[in-house]
Amino acid sequence: MAWKLGQQESAFMAYVQMRNMRTVRSGDLIAPLKLSPKQEQNLLSRMNRRGIIAQVRRGLYLAPDKLPLGGVWTPDEACAVGAIMSDKRARYQVTGPNAFNHYGFDEQIPSRIYVYNDAISGQRTIGQIELTLIKVNPGRLGDTEQVETPSGDTLIYSSRVRTLVDAVYDWSRFDSLPRAFNWIQSDIEANRINPIELVKSAVRYSNRGSLRRIGAVLERLGAAENALKLLARALPRSGAKIPLIPERPTRGVLMKRWGVVNNA
Repeated sequence: MAWKLGQQESAFMAYVQMRNMRTVRSGDLIAPLKLSPKQEQNLLSRMNRRGIIAQVRRGLYLAPDKLPLGGVWTPDEACAVGAIMSDKRARYQVTGPNAFNHYGFDEQIPSRIYVYNDAISGQRTIGQIELTLIKVNPGRLGDTEQVETPSGDTLIYSSRVRTLVDAVYDWSRFDSLPRAFNWIQSDIEANRINPIELVKSAVRYSNRGSLRRIGAVLERLGAAENALKLLARALPRSGAKIPLIPERPTRGVLMKRWGVVNNA
């Protein structure tokens, strides 16, 4: 429901718009708006509760460039992700279901944003944007592309190839197997990716189980031997067997080169 801005709220909006401020920190308003620390805290809390600004964390808020009709505002995905990553000085990339949808692998639109980063883990809500933040080793960040959003901001996504790798690597988090194997097959058959690109990304950013499963899938698809050899060289010798599709019974033909039981 729309509500009328009070004197302090109006002064806040005039100040941030004049300064073109997208983020406001505790202490920013004390001198220009002639507020005490307590008054500033109450103002920011009140505006956050009423949906005029959005809290990133205690003491840090996002403000709209202009107040929308009805008086309620929420940041978009790029603004929310950018704010929390900038605050933590973190590298990041959007991954999982958001990347699956972005590249057309899955038509389902996720209700939250999944973000690999090198600083913070956990669930966060900024305005109406829900985030799942996944802290990873800095070496697992990379192979990305920048995507411009409708607002003109930019989000960093995992590349198409990297998204396929993570669909195999992080299958339990994203519930992406066996669907990922079908996505790999479709992309290779349509020449959207080539096996060498997939292998190089997998060797750099995944683990042994993922390499073995990707190797089994590529062999089944008749991939060129140079791609298979590159993958095999990254794997130590092992007598252990793993299923192609986790959480299914390990019954089927053993693909000896990879130690993978084809239980598809």
